[in-house]
Amino acid sequence: MIDNLFLLAVAALGWGLSLATYRMFALRQSWPMGALQIDFPVLPALIGAISAFVAILFAAIRGAEAGGGVILLFGILLAIFWTGFLRVGSQVSLFLAPIATVLLILGWLAQPGA
Repeated sequence: MIDNLFLLAVAALGWGLSLATYRMFALRQSWPMGALQIDFPVLPALIGAISAFVAILFAAIRGAEAGGGVILLFGILLAIFWTGFLRVGSQVSLFLAPIATVLLILGWLAQPGA
């Protein structure tokens, strides 16, 4: 059985961290940036921070015994891969992070006892 909320939490955390930190790495490494990250750098960082926060909150409430620690580990590894190896692919996080976060919230609220 596939735990969709686990996967969405990892995705929201990884893409959110990548989005929140991409500008810092792009400026330091002279990587290209999108227009939104050049003109309104706070907006992508805010979207990324909110996505990461929701995923971390989900992992904390889920607890270590139910995979919360693994969510954090895999999310950080995804962010490192997404930012470090894909570079410009991190721009896609502007779309992927909010989608994963909204789906995580909807799935979380649909759980019995939520």
